[in-house]
Amino acid sequence: MSLRWKMKPTEDKILDILCYIFFVLVIFICLYPFYYIIILSFNEGIDASMGGIYWWPRKFTLENYEKFFTDSKWLRGLLISISSTVLGTIISVFFTVLVAYALSFKDLKNRKFYMTMIIVCMYFSGGIIPYFSLLRFLKISNTYLVYLIPGALNIFFILIGTTFFEGIPGSLRESAKIDGAGELKVFTRIILPISKPFLATAVLFIGVGKWNNWHDCTFYIQNNNLRNLAYLMMQVINSTQVSATAMEFGASSTTTTSLSIQTAAMVVATVPIMCVYPFLQKYFVTGMMIGSVKE
Repeated sequence: MSLRWKMKPTEDKILDILCYIFFVLVIFICLYPFYYIIILSFNEGIDASMGGIYWWPRKFTLENYEKFFTDSKWLRGLLISISSTVLGTIISVFFTVLVAYALSFKDLKNRKFYMTMIIVCMYFSGGIIPYFSLLRFLKISNTYLVYLIPGALNIFFILIGTTFFEGIPGSLRESAKIDGAGELKVFTRIILPISKPFLATAVLFIGVGKWNNWHDCTFYIQNNNLRNLAYLMMQVINSTQVSATAMEFGASSTTTTSLSIQTAAMVVATVPIMCVYPFLQKYFVTGMMIGSVKE
């Protein structure tokens, strides 16, 4: 036991112990549901339906994941989610960064008008029906482009990016132009390398939003071959006929159920985000502070 702990008053020791107990309980409450889903995904479905599983699988099996990755509907939904998330994030971050960088110039013509329009669009929308009519007019409803084009510009991160780029000293751009660099080279060689906190934050938030996007698939997609993983999971969760759902997703064996396949799908849908976050964490904390302080 450290000397610092021994020197603390009894009241402080009691308070520290209570704080530790409280935080352990909070961590347990936050993590246990996900841990419970993991152990259910590795347990036989019929056995799991009997209950009594809390800490580890009672009958370990990989059949739930085998059913998931061999079922064409789940596998197609997973591929659509992966491709739409990767492509949609790249497109959205690309256009958002370009617009935000342009709006960061105080001498941009009609800058005030553009900023006003962006703020209005962020707070107000036409609603689902006009939005659906617009997609039909553009001939992208019920197509794969629904996942890419409507979200190509993120209004919220335009405002965040504008604030970030405004904080970059103008002397950096001026010195690069004196050396003969054009605007494109200044942007790619000078601005982007020092914009990693903003880019990482935008990629993380936009990517998670694309990955969990079931809204567009529900309202604007009628083709079952274009259903993504998030929609299929919502479809199973909202289903009230377990046996019919199990037959639909190929759970005809004696060990798998719709719930066991659903838990495997939840784990598969969550693991990619958990794997990406550690690589962006060092930029994420800095990126969250963008725009919080104005000098």
